Amino acid sequence: MARSDREILIDNFALNHRLIHRQTNGLTHADSLLQLPFRGNCLNWVLGHIVDNRNTVLKLVGAPPVFTKDEASMYGHGSDPVTGEGKALPLERLLSDLDESQNQIAAALQSISPEALAAEIEMWKGKTPLVEHLGFLNWHETYHVGQLELLRQLAGKNDAII
Repeated sequence: MARSDREILIDNFALNHRLIHRQTNGLTHADSLLQLPFRGNCLNWVLGHIVDNRNTVLKLVGAPPVFTKDEASMYGHGSDPVTGEGKALPLERLLSDLDESQNQIAAALQSISPEALAAEIEMWKGKTPLVEHLGFLNWHETYHVGQLELLRQLAGKNDAII
């Protein structure tokens, strides 16, 4: 029996949630601020960006965001890199917000109707069914989840999580 679009989305966001916790396990806030020796963002920014992406998902499915507008602007597309303590939310807070977003996304998707998922919404590329845009946002999140593996190694964790 084929799974529904919402079941696939729920499972995919849950998988990313589990992987993020595995990649951040044992890391400190200071570890999350370590900078790459080349152009890129630290783990703190990447995780904050994932939570900001989930803020967008939450808004699209009618759930309240976990970040304030100011917090979202710190980690949104095109935002300045997080380069130190004063410009970063604590790692523990980001993980807590990630957990809250996971709970809200799962609950909202569990109750969303197939008609709502099929409804077209206006996006930068024109009208797109909500389910397709949610799939894109999940893909975008997965891209950044993959970056966490390298950023974990930067913190000196010589291990293989996946």
